[in-house]
Amino acid sequence: MKVSTGRWVDGDDFFDRESELQILESQVRDGNHVLLTGQRRMGKTSVVRELGRQLEAQGWVFLFTDVEGATCPEDVIAAIAKAAHPVRSLAARLVGTMGRAMKSTIGRVMKSIKEVNALDFGVKIRAGLDAGNWRHRGEQLIRACAKHDKPILLVIDELPIFLKRMLSDSDSDGARRVDEFLSWLRGAFQGLKGGSPVLIVSGSIGLAPLVQRLGIPDRINYLYSFRLGPWCREVSVECFERLAESHELRIDDGVANAVYEKLGIGIPHYVQFFFAGLRDFAIMQNRERVTVEDVDEVYRTQLLGPAGQNVLVHYETRLKEGLDDESYPVAMEILAEAATQDVFTSDARQSLERQYSTKLDDAPGCIVEALDILAHDGYLEAGDDGYRFPSRLLKDWWSARFRDHYKPLESRFSDER
Repeated sequence: MKVSTGRWVDGDDFFDRESELQILESQVRDGNHVLLTGQRRMGKTSVVRELGRQLEAQGWVFLFTDVEGATCPEDVIAAIAKAAHPVRSLAARLVGTMGRAMKSTIGRVMKSIKEVNALDFGVKIRAGLDAGNWRHRGEQLIRACAKHDKPILLVIDELPIFLKRMLSDSDSDGARRVDEFLSWLRGAFQGLKGGSPVLIVSGSIGLAPLVQRLGIPDRINYLYSFRLGPWCREVSVECFERLAESHELRIDDGVANAVYEKLGIGIPHYVQFFFAGLRDFAIMQNRERVTVEDVDEVYRTQLLGPAGQNVLVHYETRLKEGLDDESYPVAMEILAEAATQDVFTSDARQSLERQYSTKLDDAPGCIVEALDILAHDGYLEAGDDGYRFPSRLLKDWWSARFRDHYKPLESRFSDER
């Protein structure tokens, strides 16, 4: 079992998630389209790729496309076509469904599908798409998949990031364009009579909060929502011990449990990240085994050090992509309060409303939106006394950044009086 600190995993490197895979496979085989949710680094991409790998072994076609870099619907349609390129019979069918002008464009650069790579194929498809024909061409593409002789699973990863970019880049017209694309996607798949292709949509920012904010939640009501949760303690410990065995790293009793305690929650990526840090520490110290005391040292110097802080940038970037310009600073205030004061209380919330009442037209609504996204994306979870970090690591990251210069919300308001 290889250690992975950034890439998706499958096959022998894929660990656990049997129950989740069983549920997803059941939904897919029943022809249900799925919205896969879960906080960052939970392994959503690895899960859908492993599902696709297993279905391929059973005669399915698996198409995976990441649309994080897409800027318009035409890019998404071309990305799906590019994903279909390796399936020669399907790629040929796609070309056959295109208009005469597009087929002529493609025909000029290749004598057969085999003579052009996936990138060039996607580029040529994209060249024939524009604002006036992407809906029709996209529907043709979906129908071509439906007519394929094998069932197809299509995964569109990072769709919410694409929608958020289109929303931000289009100024006042962005909301209409997002609505238009989601309405088209829903219509294209609901219009299919058979059970293929089946769609799974996933992403590292929440789709549901986005459509809720735009007032169009019905655009995704055809998707079965499935949330990928963290590993429990037992699975986290088993994964860590499996990694240690695979890499011939000797660990004292209690090390794997100490790692889980430090993390506070079993996020697969960080179990791997912690193991990699301990393995490197042992190599640098010329040590043959890892102790419980080493867990404390590596957590303090590596996970909370520069390497860990670099990972925190990813969380901030994704948070900014999921929020508008007004909600983002509010969310950062909430996270700083919860990290340095252990909890974001109702009193702190009232103080935050007062602070932003002169800056925002609807400060309470902005706070509600920020809290909804922070809870949906796994930064915070609601409790009896307020909102707290479920992840000790994420809390300590944020605390390390703000604790030396942060002033609690309630004390700010008291000083003003």
